[in-house]
Amino acid sequence: MFTKILIANRGEIACRVIATARKMGIKTVAVYSDADKEARHVKLADEAVHIGAAPSRESYLLADKIIAACKQTGAQAVHPGYGFLSENEAFAKRCEDEGIAFIGPKAHSIAAMGDKIASKKLANEAKVNTIPGYNDAIAGPEQAVEIAKGIGYPVMIKASAGGGGKGLRVAFNDKEAFEGFASCQNEARNSFGDDRIFIEKFVQEPRHIEIQVLGDSHGNVIYLNERECSIQRRHQKVIEEAPSPFISDATRKAMGEQAVQLAKAVKYQSAGTVEFVVGKDQDFYFLEMNTRLQVEHPVTECITGLDLVELMIRVAAGEKLPLTQADVKRDGWAIECRINAEDPFRNFLPSTGRLVRFQPPEESMFQSDTTKKLGVRVDTGVYEGGEIPMYYDSMIAKLIVHGTDRNDAIAKMRAALNGFVIRGISSNIPFQAALLAHPKFVTGDFNTGFIAENYGKGFHAEDVPHSDPLFLVALAAFMNRRYRARASGISGQLAGHEVKVGEQFVVVTLGAEGQNQHHEVTVSDFEDKSGSSAISVGGNSYQISSTATLGQIRVQGACNGQGFTAQVERGVGKNPLALRIAHNGTQIDALVLSPLGARLHQLMPFKAPPDLSKFLLSPMPGLLVDVAVQPGQKVQAGEKLAVIEAMKMENILFAAQDGVVGKITAGKGESLAVDQVILEFQ
Repeated sequence: MFTKILIANRGEIACRVIATARKMGIKTVAVYSDADKEARHVKLADEAVHIGAAPSRESYLLADKIIAACKQTGAQAVHPGYGFLSENEAFAKRCEDEGIAFIGPKAHSIAAMGDKIASKKLANEAKVNTIPGYNDAIAGPEQAVEIAKGIGYPVMIKASAGGGGKGLRVAFNDKEAFEGFASCQNEARNSFGDDRIFIEKFVQEPRHIEIQVLGDSHGNVIYLNERECSIQRRHQKVIEEAPSPFISDATRKAMGEQAVQLAKAVKYQSAGTVEFVVGKDQDFYFLEMNTRLQVEHPVTECITGLDLVELMIRVAAGEKLPLTQADVKRDGWAIECRINAEDPFRNFLPSTGRLVRFQPPEESMFQSDTTKKLGVRVDTGVYEGGEIPMYYDSMIAKLIVHGTDRNDAIAKMRAALNGFVIRGISSNIPFQAALLAHPKFVTGDFNTGFIAENYGKGFHAEDVPHSDPLFLVALAAFMNRRYRARASGISGQLAGHEVKVGEQFVVVTLGAEGQNQHHEVTVSDFEDKSGSSAISVGGNSYQISSTATLGQIRVQGACNGQGFTAQVERGVGKNPLALRIAHNGTQIDALVLSPLGARLHQLMPFKAPPDLSKFLLSPMPGLLVDVAVQPGQKVQAGEKLAVIEAMKMENILFAAQDGVVGKITAGKGESLAVDQVILEFQ
């Protein structure tokens, strides 16, 4: 067994590998760029080596620097994680040539399966079901249009070396095929250094279901059940679960056997994933094979009880798999939510900056009656006070829960999301909460088009309806009562002007453009129950109890006998006196006033925000890679104005209305700050 391994990656996956290595008694070496010198994986590893500048092409993608770091530190093996060099056959071969074990498949397997065009041909030869398409590299956008028309729309345009949603577009007509080819080629060239593109039929109403496989150097290959990955946005997975709520045992077995068949055909060693697109009748077709560890591997670990990273290390060290297909378990239900640094209320624009607060829900693992491990797990590469840089992907953490069944897992995930505190940047937690509460998700009735169909016009606060909105009002009143009780006990108050706790209040929920709602509330304490109050609002009664410390964001307690987790803050909205209450993805800003104070508040004039419609503002920090218009040019609503690159993705800014371009204030290649003016309209 190895005594020291180097992790050629960053972020949560580097931390994940370090955790298993430490458990196995193996020393670890981290590598880091300029942007990651204070990163969590650097702090966790036994040693760390600086390998270059912040852009990945100047650091994490430099094989020479990785090999040099191995030799410098005496690392006997490299774990590549996912992304970066993980599916680079030249890097795997180079490691082998240098006498360094590559903790992943052999270079010939990466070459065969990592290239999507070659892998489809091999899948056909191995009698694995494949989708109709054009499997050779395409010369240009004109040829792409002709091929697409021949296959029949809709088609999927995909980079041969692509992954993680980059270099992929779906086209429904000639125009989209032409433009999609160019965008895919640019993204592929920038992200992977390989701009080959192919096209295949897009199966409508598809499910994205993948099979985890595991092989060793002794010819043994098994499959570890499936993962349901159909909840995607822009072809990037948002929620994954295992098992799938859709497929039957017969389909699971057939998919698993085909995945093993394909892996054996290329003498696959290590962990890998065979992805399938599954139709509504459970007909399935090979999509691609990822010759690496997947982001969503924890859900498989939960239901099988296996440590995939440990198995990868043992296989790379030449050991046999410690189990057969008959030994593979499927216990309980696991769900993973990707917590990303993006603002769902601003069309999911990337959000970078400092994590002013980062308090994940407490991890909990306990044994059930059937000895399954159930609870909450957080995989992350960040920490409070750390920085989310613009150079890499947007994932902050992976939140994983393991329940006895699917409903239990959903309930655990909703509670865990309620307790996940992130401040300083925006996150997609409200969107995750909305997805988990959606009736079709709850019943398992969804496909890869679910998000586009239900949130095609963007995501808005009203897309997360609370099952009991008056509970939020009652909680605001309860917390205000605790604040006032503390204030009333402060010594030295002026006689006759002491703070009175009181029982009658008006909770004013603050709406857009001054559209506020007033709720008359009565709050009274239970004399025999410390920390409990009875709240009456809108004809509803709530008995709330909590021992939460005043000032902490996460509030846990019980309401009418049912446990809850919510987040409460003062002074974070536009009104410094308001309380912000967040629960189950819904957020309100509320002023808790005396009846007289509420009447006076109604007389306050509303101050309209300034009109910024004449400016195109950068919605995120990033690199301005293109300005598509000129001064004096007439533009129509929906026309492309500029392109900003952030977190390895191109973000196109479109005109919100018709107009004439006035002055352009930012130039191509300029690094932009959030809300920086790019151009002005006349």
